Amino acid sequence: MRNAEVHISGSEKRTAGPGRPRSFDEAAALEAAMHVFWQKGFEATSLDDLTKAMGLSRSSFYATFGCKQTLFLRALEHYSKNGIRGLKEVAETAEDDAVDAMMQALSDPKGGPRGCLLVNCITELAPHDDKVAEIGRRHLENIEDLFARAIDPDNPDAVRDRASAYSSLAIGTLALRKAGVPAERIARTLKQARTVLMP
Repeated sequence: MRNAEVHISGSEKRTAGPGRPRSFDEAAALEAAMHVFWQKGFEATSLDDLTKAMGLSRSSFYATFGCKQTLFLRALEHYSKNGIRGLKEVAETAEDDAVDAMMQALSDPKGGPRGCLLVNCITELAPHDDKVAEIGRRHLENIEDLFARAIDPDNPDAVRDRASAYSSLAIGTLALRKAGVPAERIARTLKQARTVLMP
């Protein structure tokens, strides 16, 4: 990504006066900000980090996103929406076992130490930020719902506890990844856990 502003086209589209069109791709800028927060965390991310990654001047940043906190919440919502959509696709396209496919997708044993942005933020901020906690709870509830529907499409409420156990296990393995536990060991852990959670 260029250090200059992210343009919709090669020509400058910003004009003076009220209602002027934005000269950058807001979705791309939000995606860039999300990755900065994911890499550095909220507290360690500076405004300079964000404007550089997003290709924005400070004036464009403030005009579009208001402040770092507002941008951060939008980035979390963006991450959650994309993540849930992707996990739903995993379940719908699984060749055999949708539950196992989602477990593997969430835990991603070979995914490295970065972990899940929302889980990282829940750990860092949720205890003293109600808005982050709310986004985190909603994200986890959506994951649990997908597991419940994969286990029993006809009566997902009847298997809610099992769905919660599966999602908690998959998300819990992210801590193992961040601690540097080898991918092979995480995969074995997941396999063993499935034998315990099977009805």
